[in-house]
Amino acid sequence: MDKKYLEEIEPGFSPLTIVEEASRCLLCLDAPCSKACPAGTNPDRFIRSVRFRNFKGAAEIVRENNALGAICARVCPTEKYCQKGCSRSGIDRPIDIGRIQRYITDFEENTKMKILASGKRNGKSVGIVGSGPAGLEAAYMLNKLGYDVTIYDKEKVAGGMLNFIPEYRLPNRVVVNEIKRLKDLGIKFELGVSVGVDLPLNELKSRHNAVILGVGYSYGKMLPAFEGNRNVILAVDLLKKIKARKGNVKLPENILVIGGGDVAMDVNTSLKLLDVNHVTDVVYEKFSEFKASKKELEGAQALGVTIIDGYVPEKVKGKTVTFKHREIDATIKVKADKIILAVGQRPDVTGLGVELVKGEVNEGTPYVTKDPKVFVAGDIANSKYDKTVVGSVRTGKEVALKVDEAIRSGRAK
Repeated sequence: MDKKYLEEIEPGFSPLTIVEEASRCLLCLDAPCSKACPAGTNPDRFIRSVRFRNFKGAAEIVRENNALGAICARVCPTEKYCQKGCSRSGIDRPIDIGRIQRYITDFEENTKMKILASGKRNGKSVGIVGSGPAGLEAAYMLNKLGYDVTIYDKEKVAGGMLNFIPEYRLPNRVVVNEIKRLKDLGIKFELGVSVGVDLPLNELKSRHNAVILGVGYSYGKMLPAFEGNRNVILAVDLLKKIKARKGNVKLPENILVIGGGDVAMDVNTSLKLLDVNHVTDVVYEKFSEFKASKKELEGAQALGVTIIDGYVPEKVKGKTVTFKHREIDATIKVKADKIILAVGQRPDVTGLGVELVKGEVNEGTPYVTKDPKVFVAGDIANSKYDKTVVGSVRTGKEVALKVDEAIRSGRAK
């Protein structure tokens, strides 16, 4: 068990420093931070409560809008959303909204508050395929609207993509606690069941008034040149393994990572926290084009990860990869004991009766399919939101309202 990997990198606020941070808020009338939050968590309202030391009220504000508030507080790329909209940015620096939300939800947990509540039962039920953030948020919303909800997942542990976000960013106890809150509301989980394989979709439809497909991009992409190479590991598989074993994994001294998104940065940082001496990341994008959040990129660099931008893998032989620069006449060779591919993820919709166009179900209207009883959420939904945890939470909220409308109108029976 590796202590560095298990400890949250970013320190939390104390009772004093959180009030100091909240007091910097300009109390904007139009609250651009709240307008920029995909999950609709209303940071302007909970920051106001914190300013008056009303932590209980702040926790209630977070939870009334986001059942996964403690998770989003830790993994949301706030610099792209609420903090980007913060009016304080024009004076000095934006309010640290993520850490304020983290303190609030930690306060909620430590004081054993019970905020989430079920709605009056309406005699209808909904089945959800996938226990990632979209499925979990949809389950809560539907439960609040009065539906009996069962979540089905092929994995034996609930959480979906949350289970490969590293421990130093998202402690497993936080995910477990969020899911327990949903279980306490009566939401059921059937794990180790692959819908479309073990359980036919038609049978699932016969059990429920509607079905939501919330399968995420949980499988890593393989580049053809690396196929069958025993020295290659897909990033999501490695991250899952490290988290499941609490960092207790054996790793070589010299590792090559290929990819420049947040998953690649998670791999880079995890490897350094697990004392891998040489971590080299070669990236297709130039630094000006990087997909990873600035905070994750800078965190990896601060730990000593070597990042080389603008290169494409051209040839692979065993443990050696030859890269060619995208624009200039330059090549580099990197030999490593292990090669980690972090070049994107893909979903698996086998047996689920939907067709994907560029990784999404696109029927013109978001969240619907050709089947009036079947809806989609999360990564495979044709929505305007990024494929992030907070984006998935928003799709979970919106698909729940779409399902409720369809059942009430009789379109889904």
